[in-house]
Amino acid sequence: MELLTRDDSSFKLYVSDTGLFVTMMFMDRPSTENEIYAKLLSDKLPANLGYLYENVVAQMLTAAGRELYYHTWEKENSTHYYEIDFLLSKGTKVDTMEVKSSGVGKHESLNAFRNKYSNTVGETIIISQKDLKKEGNLRFVPVYMTTFLSERRNSEEQTK
Repeated sequence: MELLTRDDSSFKLYVSDTGLFVTMMFMDRPSTENEIYAKLLSDKLPANLGYLYENVVAQMLTAAGRELYYHTWEKENSTHYYEIDFLLSKGTKVDTMEVKSSGVGKHESLNAFRNKYSNTVGETIIISQKDLKKEGNLRFVPVYMTTFLSERRNSEEQTK
């Protein structure tokens, strides 16, 4: 059995001011701030915005009083890794969250984590800009509802 522990030497960094983060991401480009924000808001920014969405979700979870944890592990016979963006404890279970900035069809890491730790996984959630829905054991949640997921969890934990 594999022992899971917290590793303080391996971490991700997030910026608490998302507006500043967007500006920092694109400040080396010749565009003005107004053009960047206009393109971002109209979904016409030519960039992978996964890190921006992940940063926003991290802010929402932190603001709701949740500690941020993620998990990576090696894929067999590969130089690549699986990664779960956020792990949230919920009683004796762990909810897994993957943040997607565009397509939600690929969720290989969530499936692999659920298979590997099936006894400890609670909900499996994909957070994206898509509509709220449930497919099998996957729950799809729009980014703006992340706060409500955290509040519900906090309420459940306080009543136990």
